Amino acid sequence: MSGLVEAVLSTAFVTQAVRVAVPYACAATGGAITERSGVIDLAIEAKLLFGAFGAAVVAHATGSVWAGLVGGMTAGVAVAMVQLVLGALIAADQVVVGVALNLGAYGLTRYLLQVLYGSSANSPQTVGVGSAVWTSPVFWLAAAAVTAVAWALTRTAPGLRIRAAGDRPAALAAAGVSVARTRAVALAVGGALAGLGGAQLALANHGFSAEMSNGRGYLALAIVILGGWRPAVVAITCLGLGLVEAFAYQVQLELQTRAAAGHGPSDLEQLTGMLAHVLPYLLTLAFLALLPQRARTPRALGRADDAL
Repeated sequence: MSGLVEAVLSTAFVTQAVRVAVPYACAATGGAITERSGVIDLAIEAKLLFGAFGAAVVAHATGSVWAGLVGGMTAGVAVAMVQLVLGALIAADQVVVGVALNLGAYGLTRYLLQVLYGSSANSPQTVGVGSAVWTSPVFWLAAAAVTAVAWALTRTAPGLRIRAAGDRPAALAAAGVSVARTRAVALAVGGALAGLGGAQLALANHGFSAEMSNGRGYLALAIVILGGWRPAVVAITCLGLGLVEAFAYQVQLELQTRAAAGHGPSDLEQLTGMLAHVLPYLLTLAFLALLPQRARTPRALGRADDAL
């Protein structure tokens, strides 16, 4: 499979890996800041999906990629505010709220597609960034946002307050800082980041398709937890996941090329093709299992009573 080796060593492979990693990195970094504040962020999938939907709708209406980005981030924040009201303020079970938002996102986006465009599967073609990465405003905005969050959580007063809200909310309240307001800020930032990841999905494909988040939000949450809620580690892991997914895609492409040329795959190649579907998940879990686990679960994670 010499063609596979050449493809993996090319700059196009690296570009593809980064493009795959951007939605994961945005979603996982957003989830990290939300959970660091003490709110279980099981609704990352809903934020990604609504972010993609909002970006596609606004980009189609305005013809502007930048407007689409704003639309996607706004949609992510809107989901986060629903999550805040239901889970953090009126003390509904945060896990149940997250599951409900995810299931609602699957159904509601299909319904809105039907209402707006007469199709429950796809939106019309919109402006977008296509396969571009290094010239894409989405990539540079995502890179700046992820870097800023990782720095702010450890180096700034608002970041330390967010961490205190997830670890020692009573001490934060005793210092005269509102825990509920701090968590609202964290949710808004996390929702905007996840919405940005969804916007990347829509703008890269020049439109929205039903359920296009495809479980990325759940995998992003797993990366957050296994990465110890450390945004820098989480972002780097997402890049590794992008490399693995890009490699799995190249394996599938190589097997299809050989089949089209009349060369039947060997037993080993068939096994490799089957494993390629689960390879990103297996290697991500293995990589995270080898990382030093110095971080711990935020003490007040999921305890809505501490927000008041």
